[in-house]
Amino acid sequence: MAEQDANAQAEQLSAAGPLAQWAQQIQDAAQRGVSLRVRGGGSKDHLGDTSRGELLDTRLWQGIESYEPSELVMRVRAGTPLHEVEAVLEGKGQHLAFEPPRYAFVATQSSESTIGGVVASGISGPGRVSRGAVRDHVLGCTVLTGRGELLRFGGAVMKNVAGFDLSRLMAGSMGTLGVIVDVTLKVMPQPMVSATMRFEADEAEALAQINKWAAQPLPIDASAWWDGTLLVRLRGARAAVASAVQGMYRERHGELLAPPVAEGFWQGVRDQSDEFFARARQAVAQAGQHGVTLWRIAVPPTTAPLGLHGEMLAEWWGGLRWVCTPAPAAAIHEAVGKAGGHAQAFVTTQATTLVAPGAWSPVQQRLHAQVQKAFDPQGVFDTGRLWPRRST
Repeated sequence: MAEQDANAQAEQLSAAGPLAQWAQQIQDAAQRGVSLRVRGGGSKDHLGDTSRGELLDTRLWQGIESYEPSELVMRVRAGTPLHEVEAVLEGKGQHLAFEPPRYAFVATQSSESTIGGVVASGISGPGRVSRGAVRDHVLGCTVLTGRGELLRFGGAVMKNVAGFDLSRLMAGSMGTLGVIVDVTLKVMPQPMVSATMRFEADEAEALAQINKWAAQPLPIDASAWWDGTLLVRLRGARAAVASAVQGMYRERHGELLAPPVAEGFWQGVRDQSDEFFARARQAVAQAGQHGVTLWRIAVPPTTAPLGLHGEMLAEWWGGLRWVCTPAPAAAIHEAVGKAGGHAQAFVTTQATTLVAPGAWSPVQQRLHAQVQKAFDPQGVFDTGRLWPRRST
């Protein structure tokens, strides 16, 4: 049986040219003791330390393998540009509900977000808190491991309870476990009605207010606070949204934004191209080696203001906080750790891993090491981009 499986896999690889090339590249890297850096369009090259590893480019493997609008399921090859997938979905009145960022501020013809990168980065947009993260929408995937083996996880249905859900491990793995070949995604219908309310509030007041509303049966889909302004997006049935808008207005006398203004704002937050992010990238670039960093901080939504020096934008009812600050990394990790959260250096001039040493408990470190070794025993994908290299 094992010999039959091996022969079937060899036939599958030989029938798909790029996959056979990737498998050979992986096996060759393992023999030479070098690492490989998996890369699609390169729109996320600012995340983590990308200084190590020979390039394995996934853009040769493109295309939508299957799409069943009535079943809300799509299977896509990893190198397929995100904008192509979204265009097909839009034609059927559907979308990727987790709102992956497109990173238009870095996108060029040769540098744009791909589906493989969307899943590997695991980054979700403003609606993540109400509609789930990337991993919640991954039904299955095919992966080339550090042994050059082609493995298939999950299925093509929304309810799949056969074995361990290993496909979700790929979401946020940043290419450290293997090469994502294709993914099967759950897609969703476009919302019927959307409205955005704007209120004046300081940080503490805004965090308390949005969590109060979140605990009520209101169709709140996303929130953002920056520079004394709280914005709340509502989505759902027309009657439910209209009722929520009236109730929130009576409580705080907010302003209903015009649809074009509201849509532009949320797209900017989703793609991290809004004024806050533009100013943060400029501050990091101008500071150079002096150490200004844009941090992506995850904490419990009800956490009080962290009191960190610098500009801050809060999403996800306060669960995601972006902070642009010159504060030392140790001070950031200490403050966030006390709040029960974790921090990532998202935009920085310093070469750094996304997961800082000491951010995990010894048990978590041991589990991650075991998983990585199971997928990649020779350390082919151990570039140090996500967490410190095993050899260091």
